Amino acid sequence: MASFADVETEEPEFAVRVRAAFDAHRHKILATLRADGAPRVSGIEAAIAGGELWLAGMPRSVKFADLRRDPRMALHSGSDEPDGWSADAKVSGQAVEVVDVAGRARFAAATGTPADGDYELFRIDLDQVVLTGLNAERSALVIASWRPGRGLTRVERT
Repeated sequence: MASFADVETEEPEFAVRVRAAFDAHRHKILATLRADGAPRVSGIEAAIAGGELWLAGMPRSVKFADLRRDPRMALHSGSDEPDGWSADAKVSGQAVEVVDVAGRARFAAATGTPADGDYELFRIDLDQVVLTGLNAERSALVIASWRPGRGLTRVERT
């Protein structure tokens, strides 16, 4: 697993585009697994800050209960309307709950959020980062995917 800092170090231009896709929309879509194995999708605010991807939200949220039980997750950046669409970003990985003072302080320093606030906090160990966009001519879909230890791959589909 990896942090977003690893993506930034290995593929800086790709990381900038991924960050832009995530920053384009305040609300993202989080996929988790329920206790019975069924998928759950939830709206969430996420932040890429201090080299990490963070999820923070209201205490006792069912999505966070899902992550405690089974840390596998996926996060989608959200999409623009087709006429203005530039790219979507997706990540998958494992959520790690942050309860220690030092971890919450790192999040607070990176985001400006009070460390002692009433929120639950997770950081994401990345397994895959995907950016889906169009080629320069807008005639083909371009899917770029980064995985730790494998680097960046690119596929173009017409």
